[in-house]
Order: sequence, then C-alpha cells, then structure tokens
Amino acid sequence: MRRVPPEERGFRVGGLAEADALLEAAVRDRAFPGAVVAVGRDDALVHLRAFGHLTYASGAERVADDTIYDLASLTKVVATTTMAMMLVDQGRVSIDDRVSQLVPEFSGGAKDGVTLRHLLAHAGGVEAWLPLHRELSGAEAYVREVARLDLAYDPGTRSLYSDLGFILLGAALERAAGERIDAFAAARILGPLGMADTRYLPPADWRPRIAPTEEDPWRLRVLRGEVHDENAHAMGGVAGHAGLFGTAADLSRLALMILNQGRGEGGPLVTPETLARFLAPSGFPGSSYALGWDMPSGESSSAGRLFSRRSVGHLGYAGTSIWIDLERRLFLILLTNRVHPRRGNDAIKRVRPALADAVAGAFAG
Repeated sequence: MRRVPPEERGFRVGGLAEADALLEAAVRDRAFPGAVVAVGRDDALVHLRAFGHLTYASGAERVADDTIYDLASLTKVVATTTMAMMLVDQGRVSIDDRVSQLVPEFSGGAKDGVTLRHLLAHAGGVEAWLPLHRELSGAEAYVREVARLDLAYDPGTRSLYSDLGFILLGAALERAAGERIDAFAAARILGPLGMADTRYLPPADWRPRIAPTEEDPWRLRVLRGEVHDENAHAMGGVAGHAGLFGTAADLSRLALMILNQGRGEGGPLVTPETLARFLAPSGFPGSSYALGWDMPSGESSSAGRLFSRRSVGHLGYAGTSIWIDLERRLFLILLTNRVHPRRGNDAIKRVRPALADAVAGAFAG
C-alpha cells in the first residue's frame, strides 16, 4: 500500500499533531487502553500510529501499528455490505429482491414486502437486538429464530439499527452466493484487497497480536481472539453483523478502494455504478443510513462537525470506527478496545467526533 507524507496529500505541515495529542490524552484518561489511528487521502495512506498498551495491567505490551482488533460491527460494511455490492454486480441479487425469495422461512404478512434494500438500510422492521445467545447455538438456529420473530414496525416506515436484520441479511447473501460469508470474504474481498491481517475466526498464532476485549461475565474469561459480540459467538464466530478481526492498515485498503471508485490495488472489486448506489442516502424516514453504511447525522455525529455531509462510515461496539469523506477524498480509521476491561466505559463517545474534527481540520484543501 502506498504511503506518503501528509503534506503531499493536502494536509498542513504538522497538522495531524493535534489528532495524535488527542489520542495520547484519551489513553491517559483511560478512554481505552490503546489505539491505532490511520488517515489517508486519494490513493495513499498518510498517517498510521499506535498509542497506549493492550491492557491496563502493569507491564502490558505496547500497541503496535499492526495490532489486531475485534472489528465488531465494522463487519457489517467490510464483509456483508461489500458482499452485497459484489453479488449485485454479478447479477446474483438485486437490492430490491424480497428477502423471502432467499430465506423462505422469513415470510408471511408484512415480511413478504421486506427487501434486501430494507435490511441494508436498517429499515426492514426487524428487532434491533435480543439476547438469543442465552438459548440458541449455531447459525441455522439463529436464522430460524430471527425469521420467526414478529416485525417490530412496518417495513420502510422508519429506521432502527438492527443486528438481527444483518444476521438475516448475511444468511440471504450466503444463500445467493452458495457459500458462507467468511469464505466469500476471504476469497473475494480480503484476499484481492491485500487485507492479509483481517479475517473471521483468527487462528491461535495471531493471538499475541490481538488486543483483548472484555472480562466477559457470560463466558467468565478475558476475551482475546474470540469475538466479543455474544450472538456472533453463539453463531460460531461467523455472522453478517460481527465477527471480523483486523488492523487499521488493512481497513485503509478498503477505504482506498471506496475512494477509488471500487478499484483496489489488485484491480476492480465493485463497479462505480453499484458503489454510488450503495453510498447514496437510503431515503427512508428518519434514516441516516446509506445502504450498509451510515452517514453523518447532525451535530452529535461521531464524524464530528467538519467531515462533509457526503461522508460514509460505521462504528463498532468494541471501540472501532471508520469514516470516509467522499467530497474531500480522505478517510479516518480508529481501532481501540474500549470495552476492556468492561463495556461500561463510554468515554470514546467524546473522543470520536473530536478526533474527526482534528483530522478534517488538518486538511488544508
């Protein structure tokens, strides 16, 4: 991946120092034990830096540029949404296909009108989240249960961020592709983009590079290298809503592909036409979503005040985020393990928008 000094891509000399200082302060204030930030523009990565330690323990190892983090809900855009784009390009699905065509268990009444577009935009009427991990095990059991549930609202009438909707979406895409999402992602997304340090179900020899997440009260152990999301874990670690682990440098490759009209270093991945359809506002009432991707939503957005309204991004519960400004052609990635040792620490909510403003403010144009 091409790396150049920030000044060669329009940033003020020393302009990103404010962003670094902000993250150093966040680590001191225990917003998270450590972090990796990546910034890029146009065709290059301009800034990659690690902060802090893997845990708060005395003598804990320092975070490195290539530390691997639980990406949590960034899985929704890295794997699931990209898979949807590629299947659209291949003519294997249309975003207006009814979900019941691919998942017949999800049918009857208003469910018959739910489309892939609805699920991508979190407007399909599917309940946001349920603690299904307490009673279910395995992906098939999850799909049956989510398909059986009554809808929480009429499809297309509102937007409700839904993990369960993306579990259903992942299952629909798997059936269209004829293979599991982890296999599809490895062979057709991560491999071609050169994202060698990103995958579902990281092997044991990756564990020393992985930042621990929570001292989990359900599994009764510190999680390191197994997905933090309980439902994804109960599904076997592979799901449409969570499960990926990866590095900031790898995510930069995905961001650069989007900025370069669907073309990665290995060649085209998604057509510009399909990419444009997915990155446009979904248009559903009360929705800040494009298709799969989120967009800035008012003054409280984690994208801050300075990223343009033509930006797309996503957050991950474990402490990860990505924002791509399509107008300025720049991106910001922040990976942390803010749920360590416990998930109650939400100080990252103040850090994310401030960091976005510092990065956008450093761009001279």
